[in-house]
Amino acid sequence: MMGASGIKDQRVLVTAGASGIGRAIADLLIANGARVHICDIGDEFLDDFAKAHPTAGITKADVSSEADVERMFADASAGLGGLDALINNAGIAGPTQPVEDISPADWRRCLDIGLTGQFLCTRLAVPMLKKAGGGSIVNMSSVAGKYGFPFRSPYSAVKYGVIGITETWARELGPSNIRVNAIQPGVVEGARIEAVISARAK
Repeated sequence: MMGASGIKDQRVLVTAGASGIGRAIADLLIANGARVHICDIGDEFLDDFAKAHPTAGITKADVSSEADVERMFADASAGLGGLDALINNAGIAGPTQPVEDISPADWRRCLDIGLTGQFLCTRLAVPMLKKAGGGSIVNMSSVAGKYGFPFRSPYSAVKYGVIGITETWARELGPSNIRVNAIQPGVVEGARIEAVISARAK
């Protein structure tokens, strides 16, 4: 993708696009003329997005589920007719606990959504981007992927992992005219960070 003037008519898939950072990204893309398909898991968020953007594509999907991701890409392909960009935004905060108290189930769930989810989406996006002659993949990381984050082991592991796959895919896919970049936001106001702060306070 290019600057705002070059976004018009670009076909973009945004994961977890109905709330938070993903919603802000989707709103901005649509405002600049992009054709957007999103996924999310929250019915309330999806309903609100649909009311705001009645022409956008929507799939209720969990990116950690292979079946859900395959269904989402089928929907996006049918609705957009191709793909120019993928925004791998989906992720969860995971537990805020000392490492010895984190359950393996919570560890796996955080990695399944935030890291494996990006892999599942990217592996299906790449053939579509190659068919389009190239495009862009943007992976959502965090400052937790640059600095240690005490009591947030799974989340930090995910965000460091995102940097690794981003650098790997950038080198792998660059010859196919596919740019791969990561964004590392800091603290963003919203329900997720409020829950993290509350857990740390306890």
